[in-house]
Amino acid sequence: MVSLNARTRQSWLPLIVLGVGMSMIIIDATIVNVAVPAIMGDLGLSATDVEWVNSIYSLAFAALLIPLGRTGDVRGRRRVFAAGLVVFLAASMLAASAPTGALLIGARVLQGVGASMVVPMTLAIINSLYTGPRRTVAFAVWGSIIGGMAALGPLLGGWVVTDFGWRWAFWVNLPIGLLVLLGTARVPESKDPAARGSDVPGVLLSVIGPAALVFGLIEGQRYGWFTATGEARLFGWTWPLDGVSPIPFAFGLAVLALVALVLVERSRARAGRPVVLDLTLFAIPSFRYGGAAAMIITLGEFGLILVLPLFLQSAMGFTAFTTGLIIASLAGGTFLAGGVVPRLGLAPRLIVRLGLTLEAGAAVAIGLSVSPSLGPWTLVPWLVVYGIGVGFASAQLPNVMLEDVPARLSGVASGLQSTIRQLGAAIGIAALGAVLVTGLDTAMAGRLPDEPALGHAVRESGGAAIAGIRDPHDHAAAVAAGADATRRVTIVTGVVLFGGVGATFLLPDTGRRRREEE
Repeated sequence: MVSLNARTRQSWLPLIVLGVGMSMIIIDATIVNVAVPAIMGDLGLSATDVEWVNSIYSLAFAALLIPLGRTGDVRGRRRVFAAGLVVFLAASMLAASAPTGALLIGARVLQGVGASMVVPMTLAIINSLYTGPRRTVAFAVWGSIIGGMAALGPLLGGWVVTDFGWRWAFWVNLPIGLLVLLGTARVPESKDPAARGSDVPGVLLSVIGPAALVFGLIEGQRYGWFTATGEARLFGWTWPLDGVSPIPFAFGLAVLALVALVLVERSRARAGRPVVLDLTLFAIPSFRYGGAAAMIITLGEFGLILVLPLFLQSAMGFTAFTTGLIIASLAGGTFLAGGVVPRLGLAPRLIVRLGLTLEAGAAVAIGLSVSPSLGPWTLVPWLVVYGIGVGFASAQLPNVMLEDVPARLSGVASGLQSTIRQLGAAIGIAALGAVLVTGLDTAMAGRLPDEPALGHAVRESGGAAIAGIRDPHDHAAAVAAGADATRRVTIVTGVVLFGGVGATFLLPDTGRRRREEE
């Protein structure tokens, strides 16, 4: 049942509550990235163990988006949102006080569970609550928060970790989360009144498939795509097959689970039994083509986030604070876009197309601007333009995708949309990471052909080893190689995003929401 009165429907207070909750999740993820070196030193973790601090969170988050999205439809979206906040805050306290790496990693699993309850519910509630011009504004605010906080996070993280210590990367969630939890009283409840029963096999398959796929994508570079290039180990347990990477097995498991999920859900739907994933969502053109566009967009958008901070610090020698300020200009563009969208008067799909065009053009311009003599503020204007594009495209694409989705399926549709974005991000990191490594390998071999060991070190570190090169000639050559590789990645990013522009032409010209007001 959707219990909305006219006054609440017109209120922006629920959007503020949802937005602050979303901000907490995003800022936490980016702050933890900055805190990794401090965590490693304080808890005495190995490089492999500390990488799991981030990886395990991503796995838990991606694995549970679909089933917990559907749980919101069945049990109530506000209820699941509030429960997710409680889980996330409890996990944050556990992480902040963790005396060992094992306990910290366990806390990160719980944080991923909480985040997978909060994130899709913000989108589902917005989709159920706002209509007409207010809907466009609401999605603009939602998208600005995602893009802006992702860009501001490293800057805030550097300040928190430097001045207060890594544990405050988790403690800081408590006051924010408690305020949001109190604010949920002003968020209207909504759910699918026809929901009944459970779908245990569907839940299991919808967890296993995305988890295995995301694991393969984010760990392939480390463990080897086919032949093992590194030891797969976590707190004493080691992958038992010598010379064989676990990645092909992960991909095989993902394919089997996802195919089985489709077959099981189709069979259960025909029999009139409850399903966790309603396959009729893919029969909606705006959702189907919007999902394809979302995959391309997130694949491309992670190009800049992947390479620019590393290049600016390791190759150009900028401080972490200066790098954070440069990247934060992207957030300025994103927030600016949130204020401009309501004044454009364009259909959401056209705003998406405009945003992608700005992103693609800015990415190419950034690539062409990268050089060994790059000034600290040279990229800022283009990053602002890129941020405006993110604020347009990433904000309004969910609006388009959910436009014709029945209100009763808002939760599972939002979870599926978030899963698609997670997969796109993982593919983007893997693919563009490979472009970066290949570019570094080629450039180092061309500029320092007599220094294969140095080239290997730079390639394997993704360019981070450039900062440690002492010989002036070798350092200059490595910086130039880093610029070449970064230029390649950003231009490829632009090309991919231009492909996203093409995908927007598949979106329906108009979208009339088939809302079900119960």
